[in-house]
Amino acid sequence: MKYTPKDGFPYYFDLVKHSACKSLFSSLTTITFLKSIEEKKAAFRYASGKWNIKQIVGHITDHERIKIFRAFLMSRKETVELWGYDQVSLIENSRFNKLTFEQIIIDFVNVRHASVSFIDSLSEEQLKLKGKAGPYEVTLENFLKSIIGHEIHHISIIRERYLGQN
Repeated sequence: MKYTPKDGFPYYFDLVKHSACKSLFSSLTTITFLKSIEEKKAAFRYASGKWNIKQIVGHITDHERIKIFRAFLMSRKETVELWGYDQVSLIENSRFNKLTFEQIIIDFVNVRHASVSFIDSLSEEQLKLKGKAGPYEVTLENFLKSIIGHEIHHISIIRERYLGQN
């Protein structure tokens, strides 16, 4: 079965399923790529009504913040019902278009460092804990991997639709 982004967790997990969680979060590939994009290009929209690159990177950062908090709760065996979030509202109420692309990348890097610090603190037993990701029961490790899958999805869109790379 081929998943799509509308499937959520399975699609994002499928993008990275065989990779090691810690190496996914430690990779510098996305950061290096983002730093290669010029400020002027970061404000580009490939179509009316679409986010620009600054907003996409802000969204990736917001998503990681939210998902790492949820992973933290899962790692501590909290069983609270985790609410969804409105990604459009988060973008509309952000300052991404007022910030430089460099500032947005710095924020992304800072969030990533915090994520790595959290992941480094987890035991193998914690990574095997199970929790809910929408209708799916998943291990904490797979939940974490889906964060990078989400990132890979959006970086692919930037490459293809915004920069014309394949």
